[in-house]
Amino acid sequence: MTPWGVFFLAFYNVLLVNGGTLSTDIDRQAQERFERLIEGMKQSQGITERLKEENALEWTGRLNNIRACAREIVNEEIIYA
Repeated sequence: MTPWGVFFLAFYNVLLVNGGTLSTDIDRQAQERFERLIEGMKQSQGITERLKEENALEWTGRLNNIRACAREIVNEEIIYA
């Protein structure tokens, strides 16, 4: 389950009014947006497989930073909107 799926479990009863489709749709949208953001940020910041091979620690730190930024964007654009 994605982080956004966990978020929606807290509001399960409210979402049942819509037959559960709302939570699935928003979760899918959030996950797709998250993945697109990560890929775009990786390209713009030059985070490559070569960096991963040469300096795994730096690659991990930079990728974790990108994921955190992408999560914030998704939360603002989709989850909390």
